[in-house]
Amino acid sequence: MSRVLKIAVILVIVVVLVLVGLHFLRPGGDRAGGMHHGHGPASAASATGKSAGDAGASDPVPVTVESVKAQDVPIYLVNQGTVTALNSVTIQPQISGRLFSLHFAEGQAVKKGDLLAVIDPRPYQATLDQDLAKTLQDQASLDTAISTYERNKKLLSKGYVSALNMDTYTNNVAQLKATVASDKAAVQYARVQLSYTQLRSPIDGIAGIRQVDIGNQLTTSSDIVVLTQITPIYVIFTLPESTLDDVRGAAHEGRLEVNVMNRDNTGVRANDGYLEVVDNQVATGTSTYKLRAVFPNTHGELWPGEYANVRLKVRTVHDGLVIPSQAVQRGPDGDYVYLVQADKTVKMQSVTVGSEVGDSHVLINKGLALNDVVVTEGQFRLKPGSKVNAMQPGQVPAAPTAAELKKAGAAMHRGSHGGPH
Repeated sequence: MSRVLKIAVILVIVVVLVLVGLHFLRPGGDRAGGMHHGHGPASAASATGKSAGDAGASDPVPVTVESVKAQDVPIYLVNQGTVTALNSVTIQPQISGRLFSLHFAEGQAVKKGDLLAVIDPRPYQATLDQDLAKTLQDQASLDTAISTYERNKKLLSKGYVSALNMDTYTNNVAQLKATVASDKAAVQYARVQLSYTQLRSPIDGIAGIRQVDIGNQLTTSSDIVVLTQITPIYVIFTLPESTLDDVRGAAHEGRLEVNVMNRDNTGVRANDGYLEVVDNQVATGTSTYKLRAVFPNTHGELWPGEYANVRLKVRTVHDGLVIPSQAVQRGPDGDYVYLVQADKTVKMQSVTVGSEVGDSHVLINKGLALNDVVVTEGQFRLKPGSKVNAMQPGQVPAAPTAAELKKAGAAMHRGSHGGPH
């Protein structure tokens, strides 16, 4: 009921009460009325009650109404989920050593291949230098052995060198070749170890809070920092088992749209996600199943680890029948509305409510037709068959005129006396 309507009703009640009070304050008012008509107080009260009741029943009840409208209604499945990083990597050294320097800032965006930290490279550089020197040394020995073998091989045919000595020269060359090959492998290993002194980002992501300081002695189990990839990003959520067939059927027809709403569900935070995968089993304890959506998250709207109000669009109902949600009443036999008839009376109409449409309307699956008129405000004063004064949203009934107030007061005054004197 609007504020103006409330004020008008209160004004009428006050005027009526004043007139009735003045009547009863008149000396002998009750006796005169009773003697004139020859009726007792009981019959006068009975007559008054009947006339007042008849008048109230005939007055139309002011209510707000709206017509049933048709519009395309998207059908959503809603639940809470968790934002999860696409990739999350803990940076740990692959070698032991003292942390020489850090090359990232906490919270900084890093690219794949960016230098993050350096472990003191000098011990590993020295090992590489030693292996290189040994390789050169053994290579020189191999070159000498090969030269000796070649000279003696020419003398073998002339009988200057025995076959036994040639076997020795041959074996010496083979042994030195194996030594040089081992040296080269050692050099390669030393190079790899030296490269591990520089820790680089394996992904594009955001650097977290560092776990070590420069100068700390690190081992292969030391955590330096965690990198989290947030572009794109996952949202993992669950839905009841009863929705599984609908979701799988819709997913086969095309990519399903997924939105993340604000915490109070008043707006959309991210509306460019899509369903990537439906889990392959239902959790027996909760009768729910997991789903994973992917969001580009270009501007970092979503952050790993936070809760998300997820809305999955499964289909669209075309030309669905929509009414304001406050028109729907709850009764012992289910939902119903007050339907306005052609003669301006109302009846209780059972309805089947579908999904919510925005914050203020609902979809009606059964019970109403397009352009039906339903009561949206003022239902508490109605009963089946009540006559109504139907107003559109925002309209208010006109305030009673002075003549109407005077007429109403006179009617109550006559009713209290059982009729005119």
